[in-house]
Amino acid sequence: MNATVPHDRPERAYDVVLFGATGFVGALTAEYLAAHAPAGCRWALAGRDTAKLERLRERLASIDPACARLPLLRADAQDPAAVRELAASTRVLATTVGPYIWYGSELVAACAEAGTDYVDLTGEPEFVDRMYVEHDARARESGARIVHACGFDSIPADLGAYFTVRQLPQGVPLAVDGFMRSNAFFSGGTLASALTALSRGPQALAAAHARRLHEPRLLGRRARGPVGAPRFSRETGTWALPLPSLDPRIVARSAAALERYGPDFRYRHYASVKHLPVAVGGTAALGATVALAQVPPARRWLMNRWEPGRGPDAERRARSWFTVRFVGEGGGRRVLTEVAGGDPGYGETAKMLAESALCLAHDALPETAGQLTTAVAMGDALIARLQKAGITFRVADVR
Repeated sequence: MNATVPHDRPERAYDVVLFGATGFVGALTAEYLAAHAPAGCRWALAGRDTAKLERLRERLASIDPACARLPLLRADAQDPAAVRELAASTRVLATTVGPYIWYGSELVAACAEAGTDYVDLTGEPEFVDRMYVEHDARARESGARIVHACGFDSIPADLGAYFTVRQLPQGVPLAVDGFMRSNAFFSGGTLASALTALSRGPQALAAAHARRLHEPRLLGRRARGPVGAPRFSRETGTWALPLPSLDPRIVARSAAALERYGPDFRYRHYASVKHLPVAVGGTAALGATVALAQVPPARRWLMNRWEPGRGPDAERRARSWFTVRFVGEGGGRRVLTEVAGGDPGYGETAKMLAESALCLAHDALPETAGQLTTAVAMGDALIARLQKAGITFRVADVR
């Protein structure tokens, strides 16, 4: 794909607006922007509580004194008029406010209408499918790039698979498996989003069906993200447990959009566990969580144990890490690659969201619009940014 300058848009007051800046991940994202936004980047903080925004701005001024002058924008995610004004003020809107199925729709609608690029941290398949059905066509008309899942869901899987495919032959069927390991903890907001998604099985199925009716059929090519079976992986020396997450769908959509993935592409996504008892226990725990999510009192009890806005402290985050190893095969070639970094849910997720927003705002990118994946919208440019920021993409072995 040929790189172009960023979309020509009417002049906006800001390059990037961070919405939900006072939440746990939002504040980490704001701190990252304070330390790493390039000189001349016009960015602002947005949320519904001005007093909290002011306190956050004071903290950011200790990172960069210029942040003492950061604009503060008040808006409620469920106030259509305020959200439309917010979207019209910026070239890129980044939001950390979830669960997105409750708090994201008005933001996507406003960005699609205004031709404003949008990035979020959702891992909710129902939300992504609904936003495609409702807003992809308008975003294509306005030039907006709507890019969901710009955090640990699903950048390591999406860009890791993209990086792996680029090490394989062109024009042949390709298969990639991703194996994720981490020692990280999660925040109350992440738990709330996960439990909400797990509790909405029928709605998610209906949204997926509606998307299939709207999505153009892929002619002459095939791209799939099936759920694999539990197995022992000789390639990684670990037990592989299928992860029913958004990641395989995102990777498959990148493959459908980019011919570089070949005529027939398949991606499977696993949790990678060293010891069988841990694997069995993890499977049981996942099943119990899914069951509890279906019972409203049990779901509320779990959510109350970890309230949104709270998460692991800095010391715990500093000890956290993740790796995703990819095994790619095709055309007689086999490669092993790896994406790795620090705390995935918070430190690295804040980094990924911030760099995604900066990439859309400032980098020369392929000319695209509509609902997109990170690989399609930003690809090599975002990988380069993340590598510079300390997330590794490397080839471990080639055969």
